[in-house]
Amino acid sequence: MIDLYTAPTPNGHKASIALEELGIPYEVHVVNLLAGEQKKPEYLRINPNGRIPAIVDRDEGGFAVFESGAILIYLAEKAGRLLPGDRKGRSLVIQWLMFQMGGIGPMMGQANVFYRYFPEKIQPAIDRYQNECRRLFEVLDGRLADHEWLAGDYSIADIANWAWVRTYKWSGVRVDGLDHLLRWMAAMSARPACRRGIEVPFALPDLGEDNEAAKTFAEGAQTLLQR
Repeated sequence: MIDLYTAPTPNGHKASIALEELGIPYEVHVVNLLAGEQKKPEYLRINPNGRIPAIVDRDEGGFAVFESGAILIYLAEKAGRLLPGDRKGRSLVIQWLMFQMGGIGPMMGQANVFYRYFPEKIQPAIDRYQNECRRLFEVLDGRLADHEWLAGDYSIADIANWAWVRTYKWSGVRVDGLDHLLRWMAAMSARPACRRGIEVPFALPDLGEDNEAAKTFAEGAQTLLQR
């Protein structure tokens, strides 16, 4: 049994999608980010970085794992699926996983900050991060032009990248003309485990461009920038 400490964010969804895909039993523990629960001593004993997600594997004596990419690798190895055993196949998956960890996630995160959360709109910063996100999307599109999935068979690399790329509207990033990326996104969205995973720990309301839910969400996120 896995204890999953999470919140409804792309990084949190990476862990819940993987658990759903792998069929590993898990119990959800909601971490209220706005209330600062991720900084409480009891949680810092699980994740010293004070972020989500984190897992605790009860079957391994309460072994804790933090950092979403490390969680994906751990769960895939535990289940023996979604990460090849051969050296080249494993490396390929990890390369595209690290592409998300080092590129897609940080760049979309910064696009969110400047496009959505900062009260002052600094256009050069918005342009810089949205343009870099678009460039990274084009890299994915190029890879997917002749590959059904990012690293051969469906893997944790697809889970990690999709959890972020699917939120492109929130980051203000265009996907027009990226037909291979759109094909892949549709295939991911059609997977039952992906649909279940993005509703953990709960489903978010539609975050439209100007609706009240979006405004409330953005206001809450502003407080997190200082933590």
